[in-house]
Amino acid sequence: MRYSRSGVNQADPLHESDPSLVIAVVGTGYVGLTTGACLASIGHRVICADIDPAKIAKLQNGEIPIVEEGLAEIVTEARANGLLTFVVGAATAAAQAEIVFLSVPTPQGEDGSADLSYIEAAAAEIGPVLRPGAIVINKSTVPVGSTRVVENVLQRSDVHVVSNPEFLREGSAVQDFLHPDRVVIGADDPDAAQRVAALYRGIDTEFVLTDPASAETIKYAANGFLAMKISFINAVAAMCEAVGADVADVIRGIGSDSRIGAAFLNPGPGWGGSCFPKDSRALVRIAESHGYDFSMMRGVIEVNEEQRARMVDKVLRGLDRSSSSVPMALGSSTGTPDKVQRVAVWGLTFKAGTDDLRESPSLAIIAELLRRGVEICGYDPTVPVDVSDHRVGALAGISVAESALVAARGADLLMVATEWSEFRSVDLHAVAAVMNGTMVVDTRNLLDPEDVKAAGLSYDGVGRR
Repeated sequence: MRYSRSGVNQADPLHESDPSLVIAVVGTGYVGLTTGACLASIGHRVICADIDPAKIAKLQNGEIPIVEEGLAEIVTEARANGLLTFVVGAATAAAQAEIVFLSVPTPQGEDGSADLSYIEAAAAEIGPVLRPGAIVINKSTVPVGSTRVVENVLQRSDVHVVSNPEFLREGSAVQDFLHPDRVVIGADDPDAAQRVAALYRGIDTEFVLTDPASAETIKYAANGFLAMKISFINAVAAMCEAVGADVADVIRGIGSDSRIGAAFLNPGPGWGGSCFPKDSRALVRIAESHGYDFSMMRGVIEVNEEQRARMVDKVLRGLDRSSSSVPMALGSSTGTPDKVQRVAVWGLTFKAGTDDLRESPSLAIIAELLRRGVEICGYDPTVPVDVSDHRVGALAGISVAESALVAARGADLLMVATEWSEFRSVDLHAVAAVMNGTMVVDTRNLLDPEDVKAAGLSYDGVGRR
């Protein structure tokens, strides 16, 4: 075991756990289900609870509601070993447990702040049934001070509340949990911190033991920094297009610097998903509520919005719909086209490896193109064809094809919007044969430009010369 804070007890806390120890996880979303399943996979007895009876029924039947590599396998194995069960209601699970993880949603409020109503409701439900000496762990992404909020709701002086933020990437969440870069634990009581650290027995990583406010800040600061790196390289890509440089070479040049690193230096259509948009706005709001103007983070958000507008402009210029070389703001007006033009979109989720459509850059770009009268046919390996009949929600107005090639039929332009690896193996000559137009706008720089050109198509990437 490695610890990063001086003065912490250096004794290995990962002793053999009491076999009677029971862990409850409240919330079976992306974080809660992964946390519960992974804890069970390393030998703990885990009860996962949710407010939705239909969801629990599916989990009890072995149905996994999300796309996440390796998750179905460890859930199946843990259930077979009797280490993982699912119940309806937080109180039902918490009454049997010594450790309770709160992994419920913290959606964004109208002012950008995190909505703690789900956390407070869960705490109010479990408070009366908690065992003396139990530990309640905030696993959800919560603002600084939320540990105190939970303590106030619980009204239990015999219970400890600890912050243990998650750092799970969708698409690699199981790997991230079992092989983390670090485990952060924020607690006022050293013994409570050691008990939480002991839950991660067998996992060799750095443990950052600190106070609750610092732990809560670490989570937001980490996501804010990663969002900043993406916005930075997207801005550099825009500069490359302006000066005639190639962003791929620039990335190799700066990413090899050990002080910078190549991770998260992949230009694209902007960041999205369930975390970065919400957490970046919350970070600005948290700072603002304490008297600090986090102008750098506001700039990161603005660059991200500009990047989506740049991608819209690339598509419109590819359709000969716009003569402007300056990105137009999303929602600005434009002329009505003489004829309806069709764009094929490869990828609808916010990133590859997940079925999550929340805050997807692809869908934001599509929404603007639809508003400007463009017809959209999309394909994504996680989106079933029958959703094409939907008229409301995230996929409203989009026809969904059963394959990448089918989506390209009759298209005036092809846009690659999500970095699914299967798109690299599509026969581009077959694509060229079924398209009406020849332009490919690759917002992920996923395809080889020379392969695209060899198929008789034109290529426009992000920051590529």
